[in-house]
Amino acid sequence: MIALDTSAIAAIALEEREARVFAELIGSEACIIGWPTILECHMVLKSIPFRRGLDVLDMVLGAPRLRIVAFDRQLFESARTAFDRFGRGYHKAKLNFGDCMSYAVAKLHEAPLLFKGDDFPLTDIRAAL
Repeated sequence: MIALDTSAIAAIALEEREARVFAELIGSEACIIGWPTILECHMVLKSIPFRRGLDVLDMVLGAPRLRIVAFDRQLFESARTAFDRFGRGYHKAKLNFGDCMSYAVAKLHEAPLLFKGDDFPLTDIRAAL
């Protein structure tokens, strides 16, 4: 199972270099994502013209092996720990709110995280790629 970060879904919507690999993984692997990350994806992808970004989000949400998790007390504690250890203003990884949400889902479910960027490699989270 792999956890999903907004950056991976945005990379697909923006047709970035990793888009095909990310889309294939999401379509073929068991994936997990938290509701806060889905909201962040919506907020980021809404500005892409012609609904292309939101269509990609809908595609991800329709992935056959996707599990969406509610954000509960355990996830809050994990996200809070992520911010305290790796958050903006405290660590060179500079995790923001959305990053902490994705981190928490990955950490709590012991799943590697599918992401794009140079922030998560500075943490203790495992990368899906």
